[in-house]
Amino acid sequence: MDPEAARTAQESLELAFHMSNILDTGLDRHTLSILISLSDLGVNPEALAAVVKELRRETSPSPQMHAAPSSTA
Repeated sequence: MDPEAARTAQESLELAFHMSNILDTGLDRHTLSILISLSDLGVNPEALAAVVKELRRETSPSPQMHAAPSSTA
């Protein structure tokens, strides 16, 4: 990759990362870079978003449901 193209790619990633932070997506630069690359290769952005949401859902700690002991008098 020529230096000008590398600089432009880096600037684009920084801009996308800044927008990502404003939108509070929680994506780091590396993940965002992968998503952008996949999008550039023609992967549907809505499908990518669905995968990210699904992965977050699977890896987020599930709320623990503790049943309160019932006291009978």
